[in-house]
Amino acid sequence: MKILGIETSCDETAVAIVEGRGENVRVIRDAVASQIKIHAKYGGVVPEVAARAHVEKIDALLRGLRTADYGLRRDGKGIDAIAVTAGPGLITSLRVGVDVARTLAWAWDKPLVGVNHLEGHIYANFIGDENGKKRGGKGKEKGIRFPAVVLIVSGGHTELVLMTRHGKYRLLGATRDDAAGEAFDKVAKILGLGYPGGPAVSKLAARGNPDAIDFPRPMIGSKDFDFSFSGLKTAVLYKVRDNFPSLRAERSEAKQSRDHGIASSSRVLGTPRNDKFVRDVCASFEKAAVDVLVEKTIRAAKKYRVKTVLLAGGVSANRRLRKDLGRAVSARLSATHYSLPTLAYTTDNAAMIAAAGYFRARKRQFADPLKLEPRANWQL
Repeated sequence: MKILGIETSCDETAVAIVEGRGENVRVIRDAVASQIKIHAKYGGVVPEVAARAHVEKIDALLRGLRTADYGLRRDGKGIDAIAVTAGPGLITSLRVGVDVARTLAWAWDKPLVGVNHLEGHIYANFIGDENGKKRGGKGKEKGIRFPAVVLIVSGGHTELVLMTRHGKYRLLGATRDDAAGEAFDKVAKILGLGYPGGPAVSKLAARGNPDAIDFPRPMIGSKDFDFSFSGLKTAVLYKVRDNFPSLRAERSEAKQSRDHGIASSSRVLGTPRNDKFVRDVCASFEKAAVDVLVEKTIRAAKKYRVKTVLLAGGVSANRRLRKDLGRAVSARLSATHYSLPTLAYTTDNAAMIAAAGYFRARKRQFADPLKLEPRANWQL
């Protein structure tokens, strides 16, 4: 079964064609138009700007899929269904993708699947190599088996979910304030690292000392499976203010220089006396956040006696998280399979949406093209 996927939930315009067979999914073709450069000058995503960029890019991306090699013709022949992100996300961005998918489904007389964005991130784990065979993961049981505990970590979500079978989820815990990815971005802003902040923090953390600063591990010992990262972010802010007060002044000077279009004479990065401090803050913060994520996930996996631990979401690209969670599963859940998505499919993309759409489509869980509406706050 071939599925056309469309993703426009935030600031990435993406399309893809995947082929599903049994439990395996392979990507035939995918394309992403990033908006990072557009939003960098604002320090974050501007919804109206993002939506306009989706409108400008999506037609060209779809036209790029319309070749015999990729199996998509102008009349829609070559695909069996269309899957589109219907939420959660920015409502103006979601509207673009949903309306395009509805139009194509109606014009081509193809079944339509509305996909939850978080479910898409989960199903990135089911995308295999060029032959559809899943690679990666550790544990005595090969392949993804249920029940499974899923750690979803992104800029807007941090959740632990019990997945009992395809499409069946139970929320075990979620963040009570900032999501983990949001905390990474806010720490980047405190340190003046620019946008997007998460990758910048992780890059510097790789060259810092994770034990240099003893940051708190909020809620790591609580009996529930909820998270909280606001206090950790605040601890970073206080550490910067108390131990390196000139950093704020330098950030202010750098911002004023950028606003006036001139080079800054005192940059936070590149100033030798600042470099080690910034790297150590990033490394120590990252380790504190990852320690909480790993501990909660392992405890949930033990409690529900799962056969698989899945990692999903944009922050699943974080190398410390991928490595530390894998080590913890091997050491404390030796018979449990550990699955994580290929790095290429950790960030927002249409291949994961098409993959999730495939598993819905084979159960004939279709939406009416005339009635499907985007849902900004759609819960998994």
